[in-house]
Amino acid sequence: MKIQELADRMGLTIHTIRYYEKEGLLDDRHVRRESNNYRNYSEEAVERLKLVKKFQSIGCSLAELKGVLQDLDNNARTNQQIIDWIRGKKKEIESKKEEYDQMLDILNKMLEYRTLLMEDPIKAQEMLKTWHAGSSD
Repeated sequence: MKIQELADRMGLTIHTIRYYEKEGLLDDRHVRRESNNYRNYSEEAVERLKLVKKFQSIGCSLAELKGVLQDLDNNARTNQQIIDWIRGKKKEIESKKEEYDQMLDILNKMLEYRTLLMEDPIKAQEMLKTWHAGSSD
């Protein structure tokens, strides 16, 4: 299939697919050049891009993605190594979640204060004093 068809099918841009190819995420199994130098993508390219999207959805960087795909292609990691990687990725995401939860908590307090400022400025000032007294920053 041509690159536009692959892009449409995968919900990606042509630029993104070319970038993935340039970065080595797609190789000779996934794309061949025709005599007119047009790219011709195989069904394996569709499966590979689904895998790329899946790993991106769990927050993999390009470097991680390259490593994971290379390990899959070469069957380089043991099951235990893959389990350890998954556990590490889970810890990373849980840590980010805690950071986001803290950010949301601060935003909720800011929103509560600003709303209260319009409705009851004295109460808002009391809240602000309590908030500053409770923070260690």
